[in-house]
Amino acid sequence: MADATESEAEQRLSGEIRRILDESRQSQALHNRKLKELASLHRSSPADLFFRAFFGALAPLFDFPRRTICAERSVRFAASFVSLISGKSGGTVDPENPFLEQFLRLLLSGACSAHRPARFRSCQIISEIIMRLPDNAEVSDEAWDEVIEGMKVRIGDKIPGIRAFAVRALSRFADDESDIVDLFLEALPVEQNPDVRKTIILSLPPSSATLEVIVEATLDVSGLVRRAAHCVLASKFPLQALSIKHRTMLLNRGLKDRSPPVVKECLRMLKEEWLMKCCGGDPVALLKYLDVETYESVGEAVMEAFLNDGVVHIQEGQSIREYISSENQSEAECTPTIRLISPEAALYWKVVCKHLHAEAQAKGTDAATTTGTEAAVYASEASDKNDLLERVLPGSISDYVALVKAHLSAGPNYHFVSRQLLLLGTMLDFSDSTNRKTASAFLRELLLVPPECEADEFGIEISVGDGLSLGGDREWARAMSELAKKVHASTGEFEEVLTHIIEEQVRPCRERTANFTEWMHCLSLVGFLLENIDGLWILRGKAIGATELLNSLLLPAAKQTAMDVQRSALRYLGLFGMLERRPSTELVRQLYQSFIKGSPPVSAMACKALLDLVAWHGPHELNKAIGLDPDVKKTSISPVHTSDCGEDACIDVLDLLYSGFDRDDSELEFEGGAEESIIAVLGEGFAKLLLLCENYPSISVELCSVILSKLITLYFSEESGEFQRLRQCLSIFFEHFPALSHDNKASNKAPKCFQYALRMFLFLQSNNPKSPKLQSSFVGPFFPFLFQRCVSCAFLPVLRRMWPGMFGNNGGSSIVVSKLRKRAALAARFMLQMMQTPLFSKDNEEHSEDCFDCGEEGLAIRIAVEVACCRERAAAAKAYISTLCKMLSMLRFRASEQKAIKFLRGMLNVLICRVYTNKDLVKDLTKFGTVLKTLDKCPSEDLPDEEVIALLEKLGIQGGIQWDINMVPPTPVPPSAKAPPSRARTRCRQNSSDDGNSDMDDDGRADGSNSYLDVPSTNHVLVTPSLASMRSQRASKTAALAKMAAKSTAFQSLDSDDDLDAQSGLTDEDS
Repeated sequence: MADATESEAEQRLSGEIRRILDESRQSQALHNRKLKELASLHRSSPADLFFRAFFGALAPLFDFPRRTICAERSVRFAASFVSLISGKSGGTVDPENPFLEQFLRLLLSGACSAHRPARFRSCQIISEIIMRLPDNAEVSDEAWDEVIEGMKVRIGDKIPGIRAFAVRALSRFADDESDIVDLFLEALPVEQNPDVRKTIILSLPPSSATLEVIVEATLDVSGLVRRAAHCVLASKFPLQALSIKHRTMLLNRGLKDRSPPVVKECLRMLKEEWLMKCCGGDPVALLKYLDVETYESVGEAVMEAFLNDGVVHIQEGQSIREYISSENQSEAECTPTIRLISPEAALYWKVVCKHLHAEAQAKGTDAATTTGTEAAVYASEASDKNDLLERVLPGSISDYVALVKAHLSAGPNYHFVSRQLLLLGTMLDFSDSTNRKTASAFLRELLLVPPECEADEFGIEISVGDGLSLGGDREWARAMSELAKKVHASTGEFEEVLTHIIEEQVRPCRERTANFTEWMHCLSLVGFLLENIDGLWILRGKAIGATELLNSLLLPAAKQTAMDVQRSALRYLGLFGMLERRPSTELVRQLYQSFIKGSPPVSAMACKALLDLVAWHGPHELNKAIGLDPDVKKTSISPVHTSDCGEDACIDVLDLLYSGFDRDDSELEFEGGAEESIIAVLGEGFAKLLLLCENYPSISVELCSVILSKLITLYFSEESGEFQRLRQCLSIFFEHFPALSHDNKASNKAPKCFQYALRMFLFLQSNNPKSPKLQSSFVGPFFPFLFQRCVSCAFLPVLRRMWPGMFGNNGGSSIVVSKLRKRAALAARFMLQMMQTPLFSKDNEEHSEDCFDCGEEGLAIRIAVEVACCRERAAAAKAYISTLCKMLSMLRFRASEQKAIKFLRGMLNVLICRVYTNKDLVKDLTKFGTVLKTLDKCPSEDLPDEEVIALLEKLGIQGGIQWDINMVPPTPVPPSAKAPPSRARTRCRQNSSDDGNSDMDDDGRADGSNSYLDVPSTNHVLVTPSLASMRSQRASKTAALAKMAAKSTAFQSLDSDDDLDAQSGLTDEDS
């Protein structure tokens, strides 16, 4: 009777709990009232009875796998209730049998269940309880240890949702348990699900160990993870705890992110956390944390973000004029007193003035293109922006000049501020003749300032800075250019003023009385002029002409003894040649001599100049300049011995440049570093030539394949690891260039990835971006097929050059050889991936029918011939053949290429015989043969000898191929029960075998003199006497069948081979 009463009470209590849970699913707003109601029911009920009823009411939730809104509300309500009654003020709970510990243990048993929904709900409720549990909750250490261990196990669950809830449950213990943090750091790199990675990032505590991991997460492929990383950095790491490198890195990535939520989160961190909380709303104070002198672009991006978002407002009285104050004297004798500006303030005012100037121009344009009231509104806004800009800028040109001069006189520490002030001057008004005269005189003073030089430890004078640009800094030269063009805005005025200054400075150089400083100053002025003009025709009628610049300054400077003078002269010789309609003979020969006989820095600069001229004018123009026939189409690279070259040597420019790859690397180490070495320069330059090869008729497809094979070898070589910029450029080239579609290639506007790749290869920053050569169509309409043909032709040369122990390559220890083989196989798969990248649109599929040698079929035939002609039997050769066969089985054939399909079907038995010991490869090749048989429209027909020879000649393979049509893999020989022969007998037998094989090798040598390349049969295996008669009988019958089935064709199809195998089996049975 008592059991029945208890059962009825449990059912009644369970019904009440179910009712409350059902009502809590309707809305989140009902949870507080329902929690009080359920807590009251808990206090008025026995503990054990309530626990059973509560868990029974929640049981259906553990069988429901979907995450619906109602289910999530029920989970949150249950977790809130457990957290509520577990606190010290939560109710009357028996301390010997706490509700929380019982519930957690029951959930832990569910977390180990094989039922996926049960594991999922258990981990979800545990994580919700732990996150909502108050700090004063009394839970035994044993219970927490069980929870921690159980959740550690669930981090390795195969369900991403379970892993995420396990990480969330452990996040509250991460501050006290270092092993949990270590577990998070181990799981993060191998985690594939972005939601789990996001949860791990949000769960990491702030520490020096986790900071680097969170910063690296800002480069995650998922926008959710990148956004979470910025959120954690904003909330857990104050600005002062981050290094300058981390601050600038986060802003550079976050503000340029492709995902708008990530950019929004970065701006929130920048404004709310860094600007308002750490800097009190002062943007100049924030810029001090960013080191704007080193990371100028980041500081400009931050200020632009503030201005676009309306965070920065110019207060009344704030302007650059507060740094300029005048003494109380008469207006004519007024001398301004200058207060030096900090680098952060200079950058701040430059960006603010630039923003106001751009807004005023935009509003003025809008007012000019509209009418009526809208035009009046735009005009009023433009007027307000102009008035504000005038109040911020210096009051007069004289004050501006005095401000810049004061910072120039302050020393090199204020060089950055002076450059910012020069850029600020481009927003001033120079329409008044007096202002222009004052500014022109100031510019003349700046242009006449000689470059800074110092003596090294050997007493040799060297230039301070880059030794090339005006002022020793390219950014300074750019600022000077912008200001000079604004002051001298009239047509031809800029060139007129600059040529007069150059004509004055060139006199000591012309008279050969100039010292090192005068040479460098004059060359920097000439370079400043050449970088800012569109052609040498502009110099006609000026104070100094183009011919005089070349003969009186640039060519003599290239022959000076000072290395810095030579480098500067060669750099501007290259720029001078690009401005010429055709490169002059004297200029090209001087670049030749500097490349051949110059020191490593000089040779590298001459190499840059030659590559730029080749890309700009084409190799035929440079060959024509030195007396070579420009109409000859080059198909290969000829070796060049630079030690034997004289001053009048006529060498093809591509041969000369390619010879730079053979230079000793130890001779190329100098202060410029690895990125300025000849190897890096040649790699970038030849990649650029390959991009533009269809613009040069003298470069053939065969030569393109040679260049491509060299670039691929260079990309995968171990020595290129130090050339980081080169590897980045080649990575962009290889990853983006093959994927460009035919439509994008044929259009006049190249896609962004192609433009970016091309900009990476234009390593000389002085190239004129307005040239029609770089803006026109880069490649012709059939370039996709040309690129595929280059890859197909370069495949085997690259593999031969990289394979260890063969083709003259060194081997080494087993570890080294294994590493080199893996690298060569990786290069092979890389080239195969480029071959299989879609290159053209569906509209041009009909053109692919005529491009047999450009597709995968041509590569397959080349690989098959290479495998058939490989006679070596060493381990290196076996690995080489296996790699080739793996690549062959991955190729795809088109049904239209019937000749190639029949050729490969006939070659398949030979290939299988080469790798018969590798069962996996045999299986792959068999599947490959099945695919070919399916594609063959006429399986019974064979390919005539004439078509075979024509097919091979089209691929550049001389002669034909002849092999045994009945070649089959040898049958495995069982081990003999008799003792092996003595060493003497074995040695004699080997000597006799070698004599026989040597005669066969001499007759079947694989060179161009023989009309056929004989493929040797498989290796002979020494047999035991017990099996000698059986093996001899089979061999004789096979030979007899081969003679009976001999035909005039060069090969037989797979079906013919199957028929012969069947006949052989029937004969054996009959015998």
